[in-house]
Amino acid sequence: MKERTIGIFYDGVSSVPQEIELIFDKEKKGFAFKTANNKLHFWKLNDIVFGKKGSVLNLEHGEEILQNIKVKNIDFISSVNVFRKKNGYIDWYQRLIDLGLKSHVILAVFILIFIVLGYIFVIPWVAEKSVVLIPEDYDNKLGDTFYEQNMTFSSIDSSKTKALNLFAKELKLNNTKKLKFTVVNSSEVNAFALPDGNIVVFTGIIDSMTGYDELVGLIGHEASHVNNRHSMKMLCRNLSGYLFVSTVLGDANGVMAVLGDNVNMIQSLSFSREFERQADLDGFEIMTLNKINPEGMSTLFKRLQGEKNFSIPEFLSSHPVTTERIGYIDEMIKTKSFVFKENPRLKKLFKEIKY
Repeated sequence: MKERTIGIFYDGVSSVPQEIELIFDKEKKGFAFKTANNKLHFWKLNDIVFGKKGSVLNLEHGEEILQNIKVKNIDFISSVNVFRKKNGYIDWYQRLIDLGLKSHVILAVFILIFIVLGYIFVIPWVAEKSVVLIPEDYDNKLGDTFYEQNMTFSSIDSSKTKALNLFAKELKLNNTKKLKFTVVNSSEVNAFALPDGNIVVFTGIIDSMTGYDELVGLIGHEASHVNNRHSMKMLCRNLSGYLFVSTVLGDANGVMAVLGDNVNMIQSLSFSREFERQADLDGFEIMTLNKINPEGMSTLFKRLQGEKNFSIPEFLSSHPVTTERIGYIDEMIKTKSFVFKENPRLKKLFKEIKY
């Protein structure tokens, strides 16, 4: 089956256009036409670059000499396009071009949403996974750097620090690296764990406690953050935009350089719900392992949440305590079996730390 129309032919040598009769041969899958010198030409569909400007169809052919034909007949153009679509002669790019402005806008919106979701969820996830590129020795270096830069001018209570380290030694903390404890004289209600295993506790949060079981709950919680490298993972998440390329390329030195330049972010990191839940579970297990009443963890968190009505403790900024988390701890207390007993040694050391 053949269709005919009038087209304008440019031979690629002269700028003078030639009017031709263009024949679309569907059986031979191409276009046939004669030029002014009565020479017959046949262009196969596979050898043609199709373009469209407004309502005009442009056919380009040739490598060394580029020739083209312009067609304005709308019915002819429509028939050619239908045939090309049915027989696989339109590539994805051309299909995209042919969709029209409305479809382009919708597609652009979907792409934008995809990029935003990728930035919010995928890139931070990849950056968090970059922690595996970092040797654990670097955790120690990063923690030491932070400690030197931030604890030098802090009011460290040496006697309470000694008592807290003795307190921690009485506990099985399931720690994967050596833990060190520092007590800072400050009314700030806060505690945080550094990647090197140094756990800093402010007297403000100790003063809010009424029993040693609460302190065990706090220590168990912070020890979990160290054991699971949570601060390193959150630091990587927060710096995900910088770390993404280095992670994809497997550049461990690039990852460590970015982390080193942003070491002071550690204290202000806000742990994810996933990490807090893990730390709550680990802290609960540490308490029951040491035969300490796990009610202490729940009591501490409920008190901190209650104080939020007056002023937000710094601890809650980095360790968001929610009703859901407290409910999770209380549910474990109800459903899990455990045994606890009074620990005179911990009770004595707690008094030394608190008073």
